[in-house]
Amino acid sequence: MKHLLRYIIGIIFIISGVVKAIDSVGFSFKLEEYFSPAVFNMPFLESFALPIAVFVSALEVVLGLMLLLNIHLRKTLWALIALCVFFAFLTFYSAYYNVVTDCGCFGDAVKFTPWQSFWKDIILLIGLLILLVLDKKTETAEVSKARWTMLWALCGLLAVIIGIGIVKEPIIDFRDYKIGTDLKAERKKLEDQPSEYKTFYVLKNKATQEEKKMSQDEYVAEPKYWEEGTPWEIQKDKTTSEIVKEGYQSEIAKFRIENAEGADLTADIINAPKAVLVFSYKPQDLSAEEIEKAEAKALAKAQNAMIIGVSTQTNTFKNIKNATMDGTAIKTIARSNPFILVLENGVVVEK
Repeated sequence: MKHLLRYIIGIIFIISGVVKAIDSVGFSFKLEEYFSPAVFNMPFLESFALPIAVFVSALEVVLGLMLLLNIHLRKTLWALIALCVFFAFLTFYSAYYNVVTDCGCFGDAVKFTPWQSFWKDIILLIGLLILLVLDKKTETAEVSKARWTMLWALCGLLAVIIGIGIVKEPIIDFRDYKIGTDLKAERKKLEDQPSEYKTFYVLKNKATQEEKKMSQDEYVAEPKYWEEGTPWEIQKDKTTSEIVKEGYQSEIAKFRIENAEGADLTADIINAPKAVLVFSYKPQDLSAEEIEKAEAKALAKAQNAMIIGVSTQTNTFKNIKNATMDGTAIKTIARSNPFILVLENGVVVEK
């Protein structure tokens, strides 16, 4: 039982760390959300988001491997418990205040809501505490050379994976914009399978002060709540619109590109035989030379294609047409700044 629990928890931490490590840049974007003024208000940490992302993902993998290989078990357990407590606080804060809707715990591979992630952390924490209680020794027996060799070899492989993801693109693309994605087909799914919402009222009885919450349909179906002379009154400040059926989910729902006048260019782009898009989520960080180089690369791929520069500003590009898009949405598509995406009839063919 103890060994099985150790293997399961170790594997979970390894998987969690590896999917983050594959796309450390993407994980750093998620950390920037946590550091933003709207969440923890620590903007001074935003410039350190990538090093922190690399450290956290590597720490998860290394500790998970140490747990799996039974290396310094008690020290490893205490380190993982501290990590779980930290993540539990983070996800609870996100869930309670509804400030970061996707915690990024498993990168783009598996989407967890903050509440789901919080309870996952609590379950892992309980499992780690059980292992700590079951392990009566103060220190693990001497670790064999073979296990140390395996640990260092896997850490070396992890360093390579992280490096490739930062310098180039993630070696495995878990994003909704991976090569081969048909944006038109995805948009059709979003249209055909929308989420369903209902309006909910909070009613208060003026005589008894009792409150009841019900859907708009329930309210309409019961005349006693709205007929003349009823003691029940809608508390307008407590009226909410809540999701009752989850529709098809895709980041492509945020793919909306507008020109300087605010006109939507999205349909023209995804229906074009070929479109070459130059993205920049932080145009203020680019030099004129970097912008010119990106434009030249896009023009080289043109061959009668539609060429558009897409950023958060309307005057970023000088030699190609400018358009705008939400910066967070651009980060979902692009990991580098600038970045080139090539579409053919709405299908991602090159990044």
